[in-house]
Amino acid sequence: MILTPGARLNRYEILSKLGEGGMGEVFLAEDTSLRRKIAIKILQAPFTTDDKARMRLVREAQAAAALDHPNICAIYEVDESDGHTFICMQYIAGETLETLIKHKSLDLG
Repeated sequence: MILTPGARLNRYEILSKLGEGGMGEVFLAEDTSLRRKIAIKILQAPFTTDDKARMRLVREAQAAAALDHPNICAIYEVDESDGHTFICMQYIAGETLETLIKHKSLDLG
């Protein structure tokens, strides 16, 4: 299944692609049950059958879910559906950290 705008993954409707990294892609989606925008991080195709990659994604979700801080997005769910392993998390609009750092240095304090 290729995730394009309008595709559905469980109760989530894909709105657009936000970015991608080494193992995953991140999409903006709408939670159709709660009527809110969320971010979904999904393992890319080469990793969907890799048990170690799927467990790394689950551990990432568990580690982030264990933290409670205003500067860390909330984790709503980690699940598998239609061959996709994914994390659903709070969507925060704005610049990525990478873009922000390119424009100005950050004060560690």
